[in-house]
Amino acid sequence: MEATTFTLHVNGRPHQVQADPATPLLYVLRNQLGLNGPKFGCGMQQCGACMVLVDGFAHPSCQLQVHRVGAAPITTLEGLTRPDGSLHPVQQALVELQAAQCGYCLNGVAMCAAGLLRQYARPDEQTIRNALFRVLCRCGTHERYIRAVQRAAELGASG
Repeated sequence: MEATTFTLHVNGRPHQVQADPATPLLYVLRNQLGLNGPKFGCGMQQCGACMVLVDGFAHPSCQLQVHRVGAAPITTLEGLTRPDGSLHPVQQALVELQAAQCGYCLNGVAMCAAGLLRQYARPDEQTIRNALFRVLCRCGTHERYIRAVQRAAELGASG
């Protein structure tokens, strides 16, 4: 297929990109926009490494074709950081509680948590577990991630 020009709204800014309409959003974010928060993991939407927020909801980007995004705002891990450079409460809680181990799943956890806390200011543990279900953690640090999401809620991560 022939390359098409798309305007993607990523991390609060419009970006003109050229891509085959079937190109995965992940490839455009990493290769054209230089955003390295979302990672290529499995390529099958099973691990969460490629997670981004699309219109405020966590969505794997490895199979999401760029033409399907439309005008929806996209937020990557880089976009969670505040304009003044301070960390988003989810990022702050992950650091504060030393929740990450190898980092493979960190992007997915952060993006799923940020999306969850936009919907629920104070989610219960089961709601957090359900939100993180799509993220494969190789190291088994899910309990620390759950505590970090709870901490982020205390820090006021909603909105």
